[in-house]
Amino acid sequence: MKLIHKATVINEGTSFTGSVLLEGERISRIFAGEVPEAVLNNCRQVIDASGLYLIPGVIDDQVHFRDPGLTHKGDLYTESRAAVAGGVTSFMEMPNTNPQTVTLEALEQKMEMAADKSAANFSFYLGATNDNIDELKKIDTTRVCGVKVFMGASTGNMLVDSEIALQRIFAEVEVLIATHCEKEDIIRENSESYRRKLGEVISINHHPMIRSAEACYRSSAQAVELANRYGTRLHVLHLSTAREMSLFSDAPLEEKKITAEVCVHHLWFSAEDYERLGARIKWNPAIKTAADRQALREALVQGKMDVVATDHAPHLLSEKAGGALQAASGGPLVQHSLQAMLELAEKGIISKELVVEKMCHAPARLFRVKERGFIREGYYADLVLIDPAEPYAVTPKNILYKCGWSPFEGEIFGSTVVKTFVNGHLVWDEGVLTDHRYGMPLVFGQ
Repeated sequence: MKLIHKATVINEGTSFTGSVLLEGERISRIFAGEVPEAVLNNCRQVIDASGLYLIPGVIDDQVHFRDPGLTHKGDLYTESRAAVAGGVTSFMEMPNTNPQTVTLEALEQKMEMAADKSAANFSFYLGATNDNIDELKKIDTTRVCGVKVFMGASTGNMLVDSEIALQRIFAEVEVLIATHCEKEDIIRENSESYRRKLGEVISINHHPMIRSAEACYRSSAQAVELANRYGTRLHVLHLSTAREMSLFSDAPLEEKKITAEVCVHHLWFSAEDYERLGARIKWNPAIKTAADRQALREALVQGKMDVVATDHAPHLLSEKAGGALQAASGGPLVQHSLQAMLELAEKGIISKELVVEKMCHAPARLFRVKERGFIREGYYADLVLIDPAEPYAVTPKNILYKCGWSPFEGEIFGSTVVKTFVNGHLVWDEGVLTDHRYGMPLVFGQ
């Protein structure tokens, strides 16, 4: 037995001084106040957590770990280790790998790889195409987090642009549908317009005008309309504009069939940062204006945005070279996402309880993850200890991503992730990673 002793427990909307007893993979008991002497005497290890926050492990519902086929920039081993160093104990990974995860066979191969490589718990989306509806309908809903539908540009044949295919997916697929929403025809028109004006080399500053707010809104509105028409469980990923907020409800999460995700980079950066950071903050959908960022922050507090994730998508810096039309879109975030959100809490933009709600509890509720996402007796011991008084500077020396860089380089966060437990095992301890891979497949209830 291990005891995490006298922590500030942040869980289910409250904060209190308490202790958590771990037995094997599970949380055995939770103590508010004093721990009985008999329990203390029977513990193999007592971790003094005085002055530290204790929260459930973060569940990131959108990552690209690049395995298989794109492993020169990231893989399930390297990126899951970076994740647990940042307090992310579970992830849901996207299908645009090589080969693409658009068949159940490819999905099973990923599951086998993760069981061998991953330091964190895992699940994988099955990708939709214009013609794989039969595969999507065979999904085991207890093992697969959802179907990913690219309603905007993607790699290979994963852009679902057939109206008939979209209707069938929304009408016939039982599992949650997660969408990337940008209108391809609007993006194409904007690209051609800027090419005519500026040539092939277009500044990164123009990226949010090419992948415009209108392209995002029109596509998100289409997804919401389809979900309303067919009664679909829809989760719209990485919202980026103020206008899109009108599409979503502030009702309690349990009452919603249509939900929304906002990513850390859209809450942290704005278009003003392109001048300083260039393609390091080039994502799809694009980071947009400071007014858009403010609207996203307000919607998060209001309950219109249901979860916070990363869209972690590493590229080599050499792949980020070029202008708005050439530089790769995406960036690495899982190692520092929790610290960034706690920094927003420290600045008074959100509360630390809301950080835990949107990064831990809400993903568990939304995806119906079994026995994770909360500090509850009987649940898996996915836990994170944070020192809110220990500053942390992001430098190339402490970045764990295979790609070797972060958009947060040079940032000094006010808090440090001290320890991370995955299924009761200490995998990150005072800056040191274990080499054990304790990650398990996530299980989903209906």
